[in-house]
Amino acid sequence: MTGSERNVAELLNRACDCAVTDLPKLRQGIDSVLDPPRSILESHPHLFSELPVFLDPAHLAQMQGVIDAVEVVCHLPKFQDAVLRESPGIARIDRRAAGVFMGFDFHIGRDGPKLIEVNTNAGGAFLNIAVHDAQRACCQAADEYLATLPSTAQLESEVVSMFEREWTLARAARPLMTIAIVDADPQRQFLYPEFELARKLFESRGVRTHIADPSELDLADDGILLRGDRIDLVYNRLTDFYFDSPTNQVLRLAYERGLAVITPHPRAHALYANKRNLALLSNEDALEEVGAARQVFEVLRRGVPTTRAVVGCADTWWRDRKDWFFKPRNGFGSRGTYRGEKLTRRVFAEVVNGEYIAQEFTPPSERWRSTAVGEEAFKVDIRCYVYAGKIQLMAARLYQGQTTNFRTAGGGFAPVYVVGSKGWNEGMKGLP
Repeated sequence: MTGSERNVAELLNRACDCAVTDLPKLRQGIDSVLDPPRSILESHPHLFSELPVFLDPAHLAQMQGVIDAVEVVCHLPKFQDAVLRESPGIARIDRRAAGVFMGFDFHIGRDGPKLIEVNTNAGGAFLNIAVHDAQRACCQAADEYLATLPSTAQLESEVVSMFEREWTLARAARPLMTIAIVDADPQRQFLYPEFELARKLFESRGVRTHIADPSELDLADDGILLRGDRIDLVYNRLTDFYFDSPTNQVLRLAYERGLAVITPHPRAHALYANKRNLALLSNEDALEEVGAARQVFEVLRRGVPTTRAVVGCADTWWRDRKDWFFKPRNGFGSRGTYRGEKLTRRVFAEVVNGEYIAQEFTPPSERWRSTAVGEEAFKVDIRCYVYAGKIQLMAARLYQGQTTNFRTAGGGFAPVYVVGSKGWNEGMKGLP
């Protein structure tokens, strides 16, 4: 492919070596809010990359189109009936809150963006807001682009407004006074530093904020208590999506009885993030059956890789395994996922005997950089943090290996620059 045939974003991802994230400044800012004090560089050496990832504006528009289409389908009564019929009973309870920080993860393929996953408790948003505040322009085009972005203060205000809206949807006029950020043994979670960033932000707006394990919560007749403090809203970071574990029974009872606003919640996971839903979203007959319009299907046909339940002839799946990426239906993150061509017979036996879905393999795009020993390539996925169908923030994840891992030197979260202006084209002069 010649340079004239490649778009600006692709050329820059291949040839731009600029470091735009001021990592010392970023790490210093995060270290300042950690409790107990410690160095995020020591605990998370590969959490952030200095490199930006460049995105074509047409691809951004297509990503928003896919998100819009998913949003339409997820609100169809027949789709909800079909999905909730196969979900735990707790998911059928509607507490009105929409669910914060929906994560839509995309690979940018040769024929455009492909939605590979939806998550209801997508991590990293607060960390990537901190990245936004540590950007430094490397050229005039980057300087002009950064000037068009919302400020850190604006992003933070939008996040706070999102939580306030969740509260208002469920509780109307009462002011939001307390938030509990809840995860299992939170200080041991890999993304615990962003819990501290979230607490700092909420408390700066006058909302008392706690970070807690669910076992610390107590159930009262009319609410949830944490160390004697009444909790209005739970920012739920658990991966026990339906509160099945005995350690999460206070949350389960509170959700069933409407004693606190919990977001994201079981219903949101069932409607958006259960991986078996991707099989519906990529199936024309299924979409027609639930009443999706033709134009919605066309968007999803282009933007969602074919996904199927791993059922049927094991020999056929083994023969065709190189065409598929296998994921546990109820999994999260990258746990238990396998590239088909990497499967051994032993692991394959577990896949075909377990509850797995197979997604048409969609190679990620690449971000290159020059090093002292030659060029190095990173795989890229792009996460859109979404609320009520609107993209609030984007971040890329750079990695090497089979899945995103935050163990790759030079990889990690990276800012996304949408390149479509004349300035970027001028800045490309001299690139190969």
